Amino acid sequence: MTILTSMRVLVVEDDDDLRFAVASALRGDGLAVDEAADLPAADEALFVTAYDCVVFDRMLPAGDSADYVHGMRSDGQTVPVLFLTARDTVADRVEGLAIGGDDYLVKPFAVAELVARVRNLCRRTATTRPPVIRCGDLEIDTARRTVHRAGVLLTLTIKEFAVLETLAARPGEAVHRRDLVERCWDELTEPQSNVVEVLVSQLRRKLGDPPLIHTVRGIGYRLESPT
Repeated sequence: MTILTSMRVLVVEDDDDLRFAVASALRGDGLAVDEAADLPAADEALFVTAYDCVVFDRMLPAGDSADYVHGMRSDGQTVPVLFLTARDTVADRVEGLAIGGDDYLVKPFAVAELVARVRNLCRRTATTRPPVIRCGDLEIDTARRTVHRAGVLLTLTIKEFAVLETLAARPGEAVHRRDLVERCWDELTEPQSNVVEVLVSQLRRKLGDPPLIHTVRGIGYRLESPT
């Protein structure tokens, strides 16, 4: 079965208000989101960052994003793509899918539907693992997005869950601080800030004793059962 680990999404939309609304909704659902207002900015972002999904407005200042996506596919890029567009004819939808789009959502749309569709596309790049991850007496249900320790339900924030899930996806491994920032935060986060340290400290308090998250000096953190 496929579970959803912390994901990173690029939203490419030239309407500032719509881009902000879409990005905010996706962040509110626990995704790390980067934003681009045009194709050159999107091209640069895609060159330096591996995304789990890209949301493209069809008509952008530099042209139709469908042409750009067609070029991506010709270059072998397989990142899932969701098109947003006001063009709602069957021919338009068929064209968008034929040139390499994976999904197509017509404006105006319900934000909740957009989030669900993006989540579904992100699953295509997720790692295949059991739907429930266990580490000692810790149980992480990635489908229900719940965490229990010794049978007690823990109340975690979206970001705390994302960090814990990222660590749990690599049990016993040292996960670099940089990887946590890239998977659980977005481009608005200053890499040198102490957001990771602060969140891990909060998470440790909620998880209780004996400790499960261990500091790996000079690298980051490791999730490991005390037994």
